[in-house]
Amino acid sequence: MAHLRSRRRLALAVPVALSLTASLGFLPAVASASPRAQSTATETDAASLSYVVNVRPGHGVSAQVKKAIATAGGTIVTSYDQIGVIVVHSADPGFAKAIRRTPGVESAGATRTAPLPAQSTTDLGTPKALTAAQVAEAGSEAADGQDPLEPLQWDLPAIKADKAHEKTLGSPKVTVAVIDTGVDDTHPDIAPNFDRAASVNCVAGKPDTTDGAWRPSAAESPHGTHVAGEIAGAKNGVGITGVAPGVKVAGIKVANPDGFFYTEAVVCGFVWAAEHGVDVTNNSYYTDPWYFNCTDDPDQKALVEAVRRASQYAERKGTVNVAAAGNENYDLASHSITDPASPNDSTPGDRVIDPHKCYDIPTQLPGVVTVAATGAKGVKSSFSNYGLGVIDIAAPGGDSTVYQKPEPPATSGLILGPLPGGKWGYMAGTSMASPHVAGVAALIKSTHPNAPAALVKALLYAEASATPCTDPYDINGDGKVDAVCEGTKNRNGFYGWGTADALAAVTK
Repeated sequence: MAHLRSRRRLALAVPVALSLTASLGFLPAVASASPRAQSTATETDAASLSYVVNVRPGHGVSAQVKKAIATAGGTIVTSYDQIGVIVVHSADPGFAKAIRRTPGVESAGATRTAPLPAQSTTDLGTPKALTAAQVAEAGSEAADGQDPLEPLQWDLPAIKADKAHEKTLGSPKVTVAVIDTGVDDTHPDIAPNFDRAASVNCVAGKPDTTDGAWRPSAAESPHGTHVAGEIAGAKNGVGITGVAPGVKVAGIKVANPDGFFYTEAVVCGFVWAAEHGVDVTNNSYYTDPWYFNCTDDPDQKALVEAVRRASQYAERKGTVNVAAAGNENYDLASHSITDPASPNDSTPGDRVIDPHKCYDIPTQLPGVVTVAATGAKGVKSSFSNYGLGVIDIAAPGGDSTVYQKPEPPATSGLILGPLPGGKWGYMAGTSMASPHVAGVAALIKSTHPNAPAALVKALLYAEASATPCTDPYDINGDGKVDAVCEGTKNRNGFYGWGTADALAAVTK
């Protein structure tokens, strides 16, 4: 099972495509990964870079700063005055250094290292189709009240979501926004619960509300659609069931056609969520091009500040932000990590960083719920990042059946979810763990509709099932320790406050 280290959200992308017709007893359609389309520059010359310029929040862009941006060769794309973040394009490589000298500018930095459009080297792999026999077998195992593919979802009973559904499916007044690669709202598992009013395309760094702009193209990643279904796949007699199948789900597309999640798009996504009544955001990505953004670098420091302002603005507006911890089996509480993936939009190279000074954003930002992944045996997934004081909670993200094999009738140790075009397939990663927690947070919000974000998070942690350290952690059985868990039963580096508990979310 290959790990695509350059992109956390796709680190274990092993989709197995299943067409809607297959679920109805016809032969499954074979899906294949399309070549990645090149991105197109928006309101900029192809030699330009994109920048964020951070100024004092709440005061707009002063005439002095506007003049300085123009003098330094920049063009303002948009500004988020409420958080003091300005998105600028410039073809002058000295723009950031020049604008930092301007009174009123607190920080500024390039959001990428390659001119627009960036080129991606991400390989999505080729999905394999489930056979008609496998589909029929899953349907034959379904109990009364179960969706046809639910018997393959070992992850639901792992967090007691199946029991929670006997009490409530969640409230349609609660919306979870998937900040990701886009969501196919025409999918039969997503369409019944889709919130169009809270959906948008933020790829250019400013909102595009064109109808359907939030959808992925045929050449783009199915990642966001899979995540959306894990959260709120409708319990409608079709396909799979989400963790919170009665809540609404929105798509906030922030990944460009090459699969890059740049700062200006992420900022736009959080601000949009804040101002459109979103209760929970799911963030199964890291902000490109740096896996870790080091605050002793003036460019990277500005990116951290811009995304921090945006995520905290959303939380102040009542949004709980949930994020994936990453798939490299890193100890994020250590003082030394070798990052071989940055910058991933030009020429990456090994660099040794201190995760106490260099941050995976939004994962390591204040207030964000950081999620580690577990496999079918309830043990930390072989790939999941960890770290005492960093991981807040754990949830199913899948793992190889070589390491953690589920109980029948489930056959795969990965996570089953929808894919664009009315299909379903398997993926794994902390990208899949995070939406399970987002779904549980949505159930908590459904149960406590007046709860502010801080209380939802407190209940999420308090209601988690305490999960002690796995010690020793020898996931491949070769006699060597693969990771060291520190902490107590009630809070440790592998599972944080414990494993998410959907039943407790609707009963306590």
